[in-house]
Amino acid sequence: MTELVNGLKDALEYTRLYREQVFVVKLGGEVLSSAEALDNVAIQVALLESLSIRVLVVHGGGPQASELSRRMGLTPEVVAGRRVTSPEVLEVAKMVYGGRLNVDVVAALRGHGVSAVGLTGIDAGLVTVHRRPPVEVTDDAGTTRTVDFGEVGDVDSVDTTLLDVLLPRGHVPVVASLAADGAGRVMNVNADTLAARLAAALGAEKLIYLTGAPGLLRDAADPTSLVAFAAPEDLQALLGSGSVKGGMRPKVEACLTAVKGGVRRTHIIDGRTPDALLLELFTGVGSGTMIVGEREKRSYEAAGR
Repeated sequence: MTELVNGLKDALEYTRLYREQVFVVKLGGEVLSSAEALDNVAIQVALLESLSIRVLVVHGGGPQASELSRRMGLTPEVVAGRRVTSPEVLEVAKMVYGGRLNVDVVAALRGHGVSAVGLTGIDAGLVTVHRRPPVEVTDDAGTTRTVDFGEVGDVDSVDTTLLDVLLPRGHVPVVASLAADGAGRVMNVNADTLAARLAAALGAEKLIYLTGAPGLLRDAADPTSLVAFAAPEDLQALLGSGSVKGGMRPKVEACLTAVKGGVRRTHIIDGRTPDALLLELFTGVGSGTMIVGEREKRSYEAAGR
């Protein structure tokens, strides 16, 4: 009992600091693959909301989209962690992201008393995109080639009007990674990128990626190579070295976007680990990788935490 009371006292500093602040939580497909993991995340989000923290949830669902694609006779293609989206694969994305997974997340949150609202980037003009032109990409094998990603959108703008109504009223928006251009043409958007752009537009205090990895690793094959703390130049060096591969690449790039956009701290943690979100936010120990800008890094180090 004493340990519990001391834990609550230690958390008091953080709860005061975070009250009324916006946290953007991005759920990866690995977390969504497990009903138990999703339920655990829902409990943690419910606690954050009860502390008057304004939570926005963003999700993709890459593994689920790949699974349904194969069942439909389509071969998934992912280059440098980003999905090539043919018109047929876009239909899969609509069904998986905007349909089943969005409903599952909203239902899990409702099960813990959270007033969750299912959305996509299309709703109320939340996110406007343009179709990505063919671009040169260096893949995980180190080969540089021109890739046409198909029906994939790059973000032009974010209109937070709807979120500005929902968040202060205690609702938790759950945004699936679909958006549209000005003519209403629907496109797939990388969920990591979408979360970063939403976090920057909202002036979020934190952006947290809940993944199937323990955090950012210097060597993906070595779980002991965790990068616990990083600044933008550290990330640039890791990206340049080629050690960041697969789905971690868009996350690291998105963290850079978020930090440059004014988000104070971004985190990459294993969302399948019980209470990982709370441990990262309310204890000095943490549970994954924290990424901050240069000024925030100096402040963090000066405070000794």
